[in-house]
Amino acid sequence: MADGTGAIAASIKDQVSEAEWQARVDLAALYRLVAVHGWDDMIFTHISARIPGPEHHFLINPYGMFFGEMTASCLVKVDLDGNVVDKTPYFINPAGFTIHSAIHAAREDAQFVMHLHTDQGVAVAAHAEGLLPLSQQALIVTPQLAYHDYEGIALNLDERERLVADLGDRRLMLLRNHGTLAVGRTAAECWLGMFFLERACAQQVMALSAGRDQVLLAPEAAQAEVRSQTGMGLGMIAGLAWPGCLRKLDRESPGYAA
Repeated sequence: MADGTGAIAASIKDQVSEAEWQARVDLAALYRLVAVHGWDDMIFTHISARIPGPEHHFLINPYGMFFGEMTASCLVKVDLDGNVVDKTPYFINPAGFTIHSAIHAAREDAQFVMHLHTDQGVAVAAHAEGLLPLSQQALIVTPQLAYHDYEGIALNLDERERLVADLGDRRLMLLRNHGTLAVGRTAAECWLGMFFLERACAQQVMALSAGRDQVLLAPEAAQAEVRSQTGMGLGMIAGLAWPGCLRKLDRESPGYAA
C-alpha cells in the first residue's frame, strides 16, 4: 500500500533499546518523507542511521521495499562489515552498504546519511559547473557542498576511501552523474540539508531550461553574506521544521512508527 499499511510487520519496539527505537522511528520517517516528496527511486537508493552505542551498528532499508512502505520495525540492523546483526527476513543492497558504511565509519557526526537519485539532483550532478549560485537555497548549501566523481555502481569497497576523502568535513555532496547525498547529526538536520539541496538543484534545472546566457548569478557580496548568515549550520532551524514534517507524515503517510 502507498501509505505503508500493507508492509507493517510485527513491532519490535519491546525488543530493542529506547535509543535504537527512536533511531528506527526517525529513519522510517525520513524514508516516508522522501516518498511523499516524490524523490524515491523505487528500491534503488538508501538512507541509514547509526544506532547510539559502542557497537557502531547502523540501520538501512530492507532491499525490495518501497520507501512509502518503510516502518521502524522492518529496518535492517547491520555492522560496518555488512553483516546483518539481528534475525530478519530481509537482506540489504551491497551498493547501499558501500556508500553508507564508509561515511558512518569515518564521521562520528554522521548519525544519518541520505542518498537520492532524483532527476534534478542527477541533472545538476552531471552538469560540468555543478551547483551554481542561482538561488537562495543554492547559496545556503554551497559552503557545505562537496563533489565525488563517478566510478560506476558503488560495489567496489575501495571507493569508500575516496568518497570519504572527497566529503571531508562537509555535510552535503553531489555524486557526479549519480545523485545527491546528505549527512546529519540528527534526522532533522539530514532532512533539511537534503531538502535545500534538492530544491536548489530543481531551481537550477528550471533556470537553465531557457539557456545559460541570460541566467543571473547571485552577486559575490550576497554570496559572502549568506555564508556568514548560515555559518552555524542548519541544526536549529532543522529542529524547528522537523515536528511539522512528522505531522505531515501523520496526515499523508501514517504507520511509519510501527
